[in-house]
Amino acid sequence: MKESGWASIIYVAAISGVNPSLYEAARMDGAKKRHEIMHITIPAISTTIVILFILQLGNILELGVQQVFMLYNPLVYEVGDIIDTYVYRVGLTEQKYSFATAVGLFQATVGLILIYAANGLAKRFSGGGLW
Repeated sequence: MKESGWASIIYVAAISGVNPSLYEAARMDGAKKRHEIMHITIPAISTTIVILFILQLGNILELGVQQVFMLYNPLVYEVGDIIDTYVYRVGLTEQKYSFATAVGLFQATVGLILIYAANGLAKRFSGGGLW
């Protein structure tokens, strides 16, 4: 949710690119505001929605190590450990570099697989994706 400000800027920019004559024609036909949203705005920015979803899906396993690390101590390891703090603790404090690298690589691989899967689904259902 902390990136919602940036996403809202992109959505507002995409909405401002919608042709105003479409809204004008819908109002002339008697469409309500919700009909304008459902039948004009959302279809017009659907590619932006899909692209932002795919980009955020790659970061699904990253929870923000800075926020957790500030309150992180040995008393809360068993309940406060996330993947990033676990990699830090095992890799740097316990000096198990190869295991920490494998865990970090696994996290990155899962993110990459999710991006490829979401892009494939986007191409199949909407005809467009990231590449």
